[in-house]
Amino acid sequence: MDIRVDDLAGPDVHALLREHLDSVAQYSPPQSVHALDLPALRAPDITFWTVWENGALLGCGALKALDDRHAELKSMRTARAHLRRGVARALLGHILHEADLRGHRRVSLETGSHEAFRPAHALYTSFAFLRCGPFGHYVDDPHSVFMTRTLPL
Repeated sequence: MDIRVDDLAGPDVHALLREHLDSVAQYSPPQSVHALDLPALRAPDITFWTVWENGALLGCGALKALDDRHAELKSMRTARAHLRRGVARALLGHILHEADLRGHRRVSLETGSHEAFRPAHALYTSFAFLRCGPFGHYVDDPHSVFMTRTLPL
């Protein structure tokens, strides 16, 4: 697997992000969907990575700097055709390593509370993320699960 910073220009990336947004919207009401669209992912405080293998896009994820010490994990998605191959695990490890190199001491995330998000909860828990309250601009929401972990790894 090749994990690289991506400029969000390719049609494969656009399709994967559309899949991500459509999936999240399927399980959460509009006011509880915090997934970022393409323009939002191009913000200067966000780094976006994609995972490739033999020309196929396997997944994506992003890191948003909230401040010098705290970052947020965003837009983690594995393409349906590549689920259960370790894509998310490899990418999450890469992003956490990058966050540590950048001096972040905490990485947090928001994900859905619906049963469909249980595999994501398990992945994050396996990387020592713990449930927490809302952070940043978030508010308490029964459709959201908030998690955080400290760095270094």
